[in-house]
Amino acid sequence: MPDILPRIAILSWEPDAQPRSGATLFNSVDALLAEPAFDVLLLDLPSADAGQALRRLRRAEAYYFSLIYCTQEPDAWGQALADGKAPSSLAALAPLWRAWHERLALFNRGRVPERLESRVLAWLWLRPTAQLRAVCDSSCAQHYRYPLIEALAGDDGFNAFGWLQLMLQKDWLETTDLLDRVRLCGGCGSGRLNYVDVCPECHALDIVRQPSLHCFTCGHVGAQEEFLKDGVLICPNCYSRLRHIGSDYDRPLENYRCRACQAFFVDSSVDARCLDCGQVHSPERLRVREVRFFQLSESGHLRCRQGLDDSTAADAYFQRLNLTGEAGFHELLNWQLAQVRRYGEPGFSLLGLRVDNLDQVFAELGEMRGHTLVDALVERVQEIIRDTDRCTRSSEDVLWMLLPRTPAVGLQRLQERLLEGAQRVQSDAQQQINLRMVGFTAPEDIQAEEDAPLLLARLAAGLN
Repeated sequence: MPDILPRIAILSWEPDAQPRSGATLFNSVDALLAEPAFDVLLLDLPSADAGQALRRLRRAEAYYFSLIYCTQEPDAWGQALADGKAPSSLAALAPLWRAWHERLALFNRGRVPERLESRVLAWLWLRPTAQLRAVCDSSCAQHYRYPLIEALAGDDGFNAFGWLQLMLQKDWLETTDLLDRVRLCGGCGSGRLNYVDVCPECHALDIVRQPSLHCFTCGHVGAQEEFLKDGVLICPNCYSRLRHIGSDYDRPLENYRCRACQAFFVDSSVDARCLDCGQVHSPERLRVREVRFFQLSESGHLRCRQGLDDSTAADAYFQRLNLTGEAGFHELLNWQLAQVRRYGEPGFSLLGLRVDNLDQVFAELGEMRGHTLVDALVERVQEIIRDTDRCTRSSEDVLWMLLPRTPAVGLQRLQERLLEGAQRVQSDAQQQINLRMVGFTAPEDIQAEEDAPLLLARLAAGLN
């Protein structure tokens, strides 16, 4: 593999573009797709054209997962479908492709991704920092779409939002940045809504802003023009002459009038009318959807390596390690903190463990052997901890352990046993593993008003 060079193709619209050494030049997507698949693609195109070309290329099975770079700064579509801006030289592509190829061999125990979920997970797995990005599209009824999911599904109308919620429930993906918050019709789900001011009494559309007067004598409220008689102000209800504002009359806050029911009001109501299905909703009854980016969760990372199809084996793997998701771990930790604060017992300990030189281990051993070494260390941890203890991995190299009814002495003894286990693992693999640990014991170390996320954040500072 170190001596193998990737096959590189360059796509350019320029008629006078010159071929580059070590790369094949194409001037159309059709011509590129007619040839056997290349390992790496460079799109030497304007940003908008590159985005359109990417939409076609990612739909082609040969380029589902391939490395595709843009020579110019990518637009929103390019950021969602490409691998970023191309390196300055073709030589820099070789190590990137080798790392990609090595991760592909690790995915799902070497099985070819066939279903949509395995395709999307494979695409993210091959790019450790990649995200599923949403793109604003005015032609889409929901205003936003996920180009990569639609491309891998082969369907522009695919319900990516529903599919992503399912992946969240499985804990294969997790949300990252919040891009937008949109409101959708409760009937058809469209985001094409027209917000109109209407009468709060009869919900008629025909309302006008009109000055009005309030007679103190009889309390009548009406339009100002109704009070004007021959240049003087006379109440049309009791015929009192209104001379002094503040003593005879005043101007009420109701400055709007409905021409349908003649009602006066201060503020109009708002109706949201769907431009697609015609249904009318009050704004608070609209469906609110948060548009976010997504990435592989820690559980998703582990499943990609342990195998997606063999769910029984994967579940057994998690159960052996007593691993829980971060949200569940936070709930357990908050529960322990609440008990200690209220009753003073039972005490517990929390231990954070980090492989300090994980990047160096991967660089020296490669992705496959590096992950195997980390998994062997986690297995050693599983042998040491008790059935009642719970763990979570907040990242690839950080493991948290919640240890109920464990005092400070027990925590210290556990740290010693973990160091001994790490020494046995590294002697077997002949690779140095540097462990960094931080501990917490309640009620001794508890701080006021500190919940689980704040506690973990404070302790994480000691791991970095």
